[in-house]
Amino acid sequence: MTTWTVTPEPYDSPVAAALWRAYYTEVSDRYYLLHEGRRTDPAELEREVTGADWSELTLPKGRLLVARYGGDPAGSAGVRLLDADTAELKRVFIREESRGRGGGPALVRAAEDTARELGAVRMVLDTRDDLTEARALYARLGYEETEPHNEDPYAEHWFTKTL
Repeated sequence: MTTWTVTPEPYDSPVAAALWRAYYTEVSDRYYLLHEGRRTDPAELEREVTGADWSELTLPKGRLLVARYGGDPAGSAGVRLLDADTAELKRVFIREESRGRGGGPALVRAAEDTARELGAVRMVLDTRDDLTEARALYARLGYEETEPHNEDPYAEHWFTKTL
């Protein structure tokens, strides 16, 4: 039986880079297809992927987690402290070919454990309206929709959960 494992990963590793690229490709394409009827311009995607700075996903203020399915990298999530009590869940992603096998819940639960280890008692996150699978996952895992906690121009839904 194939199983999921979730472990910390350096934010700048080749595995992380491949998962960042897959994440950005999917969420960007979904956005542009919905709003403009086109896929992401490759140059724009490259700027986003190479320009993103995820160095805050390092101890003591954060961590990048990679989910592996049967040993193969299949997803990732970031956790970063916003203050002493609050962590933010960032960029939860499971590759399409690995979805529906329990990876999302395993990854989010591992992120919650990481947030607790960092001292947080509350997790917050934001997501978009078109990411319906993500919103359903968060609701199943006990996250409640709240008022905005940031000014991200792409965020349309904000969630929180007491850890």
